[in-house]
Amino acid sequence: MQHKFLQLKEYLKGLDKQGICLAFSGGIDSTVLLFLCKDFDTTAVTFKSVFQSDEEIEEAKKLCQFYGVKQNIIEYYPLENELIKNNPKDRCYHCKKLFFSKLKEFAQKRIIIDGTNSDDLKVFRPGLKALKELGITSPLAEFGITKQEIREFAKQAGIKIFDKPSTPCIATRFPYNTMLYKDLINKAKQGEKILKDYGFKNSRFRIHNNLARIEIPLFELEDFIRKREEIIGQLKELNLDYITLDLEGLRSGSMDINQT
Repeated sequence: MQHKFLQLKEYLKGLDKQGICLAFSGGIDSTVLLFLCKDFDTTAVTFKSVFQSDEEIEEAKKLCQFYGVKQNIIEYYPLENELIKNNPKDRCYHCKKLFFSKLKEFAQKRIIIDGTNSDDLKVFRPGLKALKELGITSPLAEFGITKQEIREFAKQAGIKIFDKPSTPCIATRFPYNTMLYKDLINKAKQGEKILKDYGFKNSRFRIHNNLARIEIPLFELEDFIRKREEIIGQLKELNLDYITLDLEGLRSGSMDINQT
């Protein structure tokens, strides 16, 4: 693992002369790249839209300040794009095409890198096609670095968020072909905030029409049951008819069943 990261650091050093533009979400993958690029000519760019929470944006700001990397925040409006708003199976492709095109305009001659890792190449990720079409570099994936290796490196390097749960785009909380509106998206955000406030930091609040499906790690199910009445009392204020707990537990990409 250490050899991979030494090679990666040398590779990033080679980009320094041209300048690096890092698509920075504040997740562990892009934070490791931020850490590795902090001594180079690097600009971190964070996108702000209805798909990101205010907490995510603030956390990204703090990380850039901590590592002394200049940051630009670019607002974009994905729901103005009808293809994205309709949430098709390839929504991620259209969304990444939209904001990475904006990033290319901003970056000019700088090399654009993002935090895609090698595990992402093995699952349903339509957005990867957009990255390829736009010539975006994904160094973690190119060096065969997995999510587990990223977390292990981050822990050894003293990166405080080494165990931060993944925070996939909020649009993944809805079935494909669900029309996305700001109010609906905010309902999913509010549901997850309630769960996190009760200690379920790694959770998903997925909405299927008038039904909510809660995903939490299996080892936390008993704790959830103990707190059930209080949690449900708050979630009912979101005006959903049914609140359900998924007994399969938390799993990435549960909306992607049978996708290829």
